[in-house]
Amino acid sequence: MHEWYKLNSETVLRQLSTNVGLGLSTLEANNRLAEYGANKLIEQRTERPWQIFWQQLTDTMMVILIVAALIAFALGDYIDAIAILAIVIFNALLGFQQNYQAQQAIAALQKLAMPTVRVRRNQAVTELSATRLVPGDIILLEAGNLVPADSRLIESSNLRIQEASLTGESEPTDKNAQAIGTVDLALGDRPNMAYMGTVVTYGRGVAVVTETGMQTELGQVAAAIQTVEKEPTRLQQRLDELGRRLAIIILILVAMIFGLGLLRGEPLRLMFLTAVSLGVAAVPEGLATVVTIALALGSNSTPSSVNCPQ
Repeated sequence: MHEWYKLNSETVLRQLSTNVGLGLSTLEANNRLAEYGANKLIEQRTERPWQIFWQQLTDTMMVILIVAALIAFALGDYIDAIAILAIVIFNALLGFQQNYQAQQAIAALQKLAMPTVRVRRNQAVTELSATRLVPGDIILLEAGNLVPADSRLIESSNLRIQEASLTGESEPTDKNAQAIGTVDLALGDRPNMAYMGTVVTYGRGVAVVTETGMQTELGQVAAAIQTVEKEPTRLQQRLDELGRRLAIIILILVAMIFGLGLLRGEPLRLMFLTAVSLGVAAVPEGLATVVTIALALGSNSTPSSVNCPQ
């Protein structure tokens, strides 16, 4: 990505092959649109709702509890079976809600796109969809506007922009069209730049679009959110390990009791029911509740973080 803030406005206009008074021609704008693509955030393929819900049910501890509930139901212990299944379903719904909401982050970023923008084309100012903006377009900004794309300011008059969506700064930033020079500056310290998704709170300005779509700073944030790897928390890892150990111990005990009973000449049906009953009894009564609370706490933790570009 070019460091447009270091260049003076004449150099920026020359490199983008545009003119502040004339703007782009319709033909040139269409050619650039075909080259750079639409000015919008691209949502990568995400998990479907049923896949998120299924992941909650296939956790090791949840599988153990579901099996225990089904066996208890088969043996006629309806109260315990219903209680365990109710807690399992509650936990699955809670995990589903939290994971589904996390996937809506990209949708929230897309809402920061401006539906229409005032742009100079063919020597005239017109309004068009922000998705049709291309690098080199001359846009007009005024108080109340959402900045539709990353832009280098060419003219400004008492311009202030709220950049909290990118920098976290609560106060609007004063903007001007002066070049910075060779100094390297963080994102929030570039007074001659306006970034997609930020809000003009005061004044007005004229800017030339430098980056659009996923090439913008907001686009980089959206890409980072969608590509971040999911990692279980430490608590979730320990619970999964406990579930595997508990399952192995229960299976060993059930097999030993079943085998010893058969060696003593006990009826096959009797030993099967006995072994299964003992296997269900080996699962602590409060395990379902404890696991639900623990997983809820664990899912509220943030396993990975996304760093906004600076």
